[in-house]
Amino acid sequence: MSSPVQLSHEGAVAVIRVNNPPVNALGQAVRAGLLEAFAAAEADAEVKAVVLLCAGTTFIAGADIREFGKPPQAPLLADVTQAIENFSKPSLAVLHGSALGGGLEVALACHYRIARRDARLGLPEVKLGLLPGAGGTQRLPRVAGVAVALEMIVGGEPVTAAEAERTGILDQLFDGDLLAAGLAFAEQLQAQGAGPRRSGEATVCLTGGADNAALLEAKRREVQRSLPGLFSPLRCIAAIEAATVLPLVEGLKRERKLFQECLQSPQRLALVHKFFAERQAGKIKGLDTAVETRPISSVAVIGGGTMGVGIALSLAAAGLAVKLLELDADRLATALQRVASTLDKSVQRGSLSAQAMQQRLALIEGVTDYAALAKVDLAIEAVFEDIAAKQAVFEALDRVCKPGAILSSNTSSLDLNRIAAFTRRPQDVLGLHFFSPANVMRLLEVVRGAQSNAAVLASAMQLGKRLKKVAVVVGVCDGFVGNRMALQYIREAELLVEEGASVQQVDAALGEFGMAMGPFAMLDMSGLDIWQSMRQRQRASLSAGQLLPTLLDRLCAAGRFGQKSGAGFYLYPDGSRTPQPNLQLAELFDELADGVHEDIDPHSLLQRPLYALINEGARILEEGIAQRASDIDVIFLTGYGFPAHLGGPMFYADQLGLDKVLQGIREYQRRFGANWQPAPLLERLVAEGKTFTEWGQQG
Repeated sequence: MSSPVQLSHEGAVAVIRVNNPPVNALGQAVRAGLLEAFAAAEADAEVKAVVLLCAGTTFIAGADIREFGKPPQAPLLADVTQAIENFSKPSLAVLHGSALGGGLEVALACHYRIARRDARLGLPEVKLGLLPGAGGTQRLPRVAGVAVALEMIVGGEPVTAAEAERTGILDQLFDGDLLAAGLAFAEQLQAQGAGPRRSGEATVCLTGGADNAALLEAKRREVQRSLPGLFSPLRCIAAIEAATVLPLVEGLKRERKLFQECLQSPQRLALVHKFFAERQAGKIKGLDTAVETRPISSVAVIGGGTMGVGIALSLAAAGLAVKLLELDADRLATALQRVASTLDKSVQRGSLSAQAMQQRLALIEGVTDYAALAKVDLAIEAVFEDIAAKQAVFEALDRVCKPGAILSSNTSSLDLNRIAAFTRRPQDVLGLHFFSPANVMRLLEVVRGAQSNAAVLASAMQLGKRLKKVAVVVGVCDGFVGNRMALQYIREAELLVEEGASVQQVDAALGEFGMAMGPFAMLDMSGLDIWQSMRQRQRASLSAGQLLPTLLDRLCAAGRFGQKSGAGFYLYPDGSRTPQPNLQLAELFDELADGVHEDIDPHSLLQRPLYALINEGARILEEGIAQRASDIDVIFLTGYGFPAHLGGPMFYADQLGLDKVLQGIREYQRRFGANWQPAPLLERLVAEGKTFTEWGQQG
């Protein structure tokens, strides 16, 4: 088999080309090929410079995921990057597409770097519970400074080529052909008599006036506040700190030691699980991968409330033309003002340019007549969660939309099959359940109806990618996957309060566990009335002996719907979004408990909501509402703030031990009755000695 790394010559310039499709990943053969090619160029007296570039659509986009979890094979990437840096002739990396992880570390080991303007550069290892282990934490701060290194390595997000040039990572941007640009830059180097410029020897960015110690300490405090419990971000900071106080050789040793610590952390397993789970979520069981998708270039959004506006903004950000429909001019004006206001806030924060704001505004057209939707490729209904309101919308869409248009509902819980039946084309109907705020949240539940066409489903998943969402296919039931499970989690949180715990106690316990916010703060943010409507449907189908709390009902009856009304489980004075204790709840809770409160076991504050979540997840798996356990994990990681370093509720249950989870559920069943009937799948997996992950890989 031919090597994925080829060496050729253009006069006195050696051209090393990596060709390892689809993303030129740094597998063992590529690492070995790079060493061999640079060694051959070193030994050739005719070679005066080296140009390194990649075939296909991207530069080296990172490690080979097929090697994840396997023993490392020589040569290690750290040895490759050190050999490239030690090369005695000037070397140039020519970047395009994505230069990520080890790919950027290879580029930093080269003496010069240029990039096509479309390139993105990043070190995302922290998202897998790791840190850059091939010199990235030592070379990047020397090239671009500590502030840039902290942002890129601890944050893990890529930067544009323009930003990389501004910060000194790149020497030049170009348009057009990679080889031509590389040879032209190499010719300039030779004309100038330029020799190697080793990034590991640079010190200017480490001693150039920035207070590195203060930057490092500020980043530590930020991580401890915003990413509590995460292992690798603090090790990333420690590695960058080593670059500021140690010579390169010692700094690389320190980086390697910290890398090994991350590698051995149990958090890495969870974060790798998250990585693969997101990739797996895009694969739909039983769907022919060759199915032809329907083109989507124009979209209608029906409803200009908070959700509708968020969806419109998400679509416009992806370059799609949007018709935002409200049924009267006043409500439409309010919706369009909300669009403009949201974009303007992004401009004020510096996350969006004024030009981009104007481009997105131009893509969103307000309309008040369904006739204006006649030619759209996709319609997304985002009106109030009421079946009669949905019926009116879908009957109108069925009348006016062209044949082949996809009709979708943003319903968070209603029966999608019933909604589809309001049309004469149920095969073209599916659910697109965005999460609020839709222009920010990454999760998209794609609800497959009983008659949803395969092409419609594939088109929806393709749209999710275009919107940069994590799209997960789910089946039809009340609440689908996320909200159905969340209701059980909320049930136990409320019952704990009815038994004598405080709202703050429950939220604090789950916050310390790592949830992005506690259940009561989450309820207030999303709106208690939305959850109450789901609870009422749930109450209508209770089995004998099952009990549901009444806190939601009582607060809604008093007009306390959460943040939007200024009061819910917490108070939000003067439009604030920061929860303040609601002391008025004490009387209500005393009444529910008849003034007698039990002593709540602190362990129950955490375990009861989480075990209820896991038990319902097991039911959902067995019913086929979710395709696999990892899909449930993705939904809770991206939509409900489950701590990433624990991998999602089903992975977390596997790590705890399903026998332990079942034992806890059976104890709660003994104490609390029918609410805690163990899921049959959970009992079966324990009996067979299997995990949710193993079961989810079947089929």
